[in-house]
Amino acid sequence: MPRQFQRGTTSMNSLEPILAKHPFFEGLDPAYLKLLVGCASNVRFDPGAYVIRQGEGASHFYLIRQGRIALETRAPQRPPIVIETLEEGDILGWSWLIPPYLWRFDARIVEPTRAIALDGKCLRMKCDENHDLGYELLKRFAHIVTQRLQATRLQLLDVYAPNA
Repeated sequence: MPRQFQRGTTSMNSLEPILAKHPFFEGLDPAYLKLLVGCASNVRFDPGAYVIRQGEGASHFYLIRQGRIALETRAPQRPPIVIETLEEGDILGWSWLIPPYLWRFDARIVEPTRAIALDGKCLRMKCDENHDLGYELLKRFAHIVTQRLQATRLQLLDVYAPNA
């Protein structure tokens, strides 16, 4: 099914309070939010669409405002394995931050989803210009990566554990 990526009409000025309220940016210096809003846009996805596909170029990350997204991995001769289901308040995507900037998972829309997309190239440029901002974002993403790796480990234990 083709990707559904629709940009909203919300102005950048009105995105700043939305970014500030998202748990991922909780406590972030307001000056950094002003920098980040220039990289942000409203998006909407329909059920069944894939937002990201494993192995494709990673160019954005998403602050989920509403809806549900299944984070999946593929295994040979098996149906996709759902690692985690992301919902309001979660973020999707950290691969835009680490070369070679390729997605590590698939993300399939389960319910109609609204999100804020943040452009990875724009963010990397702002982080290069402001290392304090870059360090703050890296700390936040390191927490997300740790959570995802733990979720993957638990899911794989469940899938591959011997039957009792």
